[in-house]
Amino acid sequence: MRAYRKYILTMGLVWAVSLVIFVLVYFFALAPQMKIKNQLLGESAEKKQKYDASLNASKEDNKKKLTDEVSVLKIKLGDFAVDFEESANLTFDISRTAADKQVNSFTVKTTEPVKDSAQLASKNLQENRIEIGFISNFKQFAAFLNALERHRPVVFVDKFKISRNDRDENANAVDMSLSIFVRKRPEG
Repeated sequence: MRAYRKYILTMGLVWAVSLVIFVLVYFFALAPQMKIKNQLLGESAEKKQKYDASLNASKEDNKKKLTDEVSVLKIKLGDFAVDFEESANLTFDISRTAADKQVNSFTVKTTEPVKDSAQLASKNLQENRIEIGFISNFKQFAAFLNALERHRPVVFVDKFKISRNDRDENANAVDMSLSIFVRKRPEG
């Protein structure tokens, strides 16, 4: 019985030492290699994806697809931004819309773009602000606001203020702050 206990104790000690050695080998030799292997596999998959994308881009039908997509995006950009040369005409468009909606005492004033951190930070676009004021009843105001919202390029109504007109109870004085996106002039 004593020999049997000594045998079990020796075997347990051998197994415990072997387990400790295997754990140490795993954590200090195998785990770092597996981590590096997984990292290299990830980088390899990323490079393969870029390679496949460049092969696809080099095919003529894909080039045509990409060119068509770029032209569609340029057209969509035209819905949201106006060329710098045409930005002055936008105030005339807004004035014409106001005349069509029969608002009274219409005034328009362009303000200098503010250079603050909340301003759009883009190399190709800038935000121009327009202040307008007019007198109208509610129906005229709603029709004018609706026309501004449907305007192309898009005119953003930042804020508006409606105050009671002392001379006419059916008409209100409206002050609006508008923003438009303008493509910057190419430098050079």
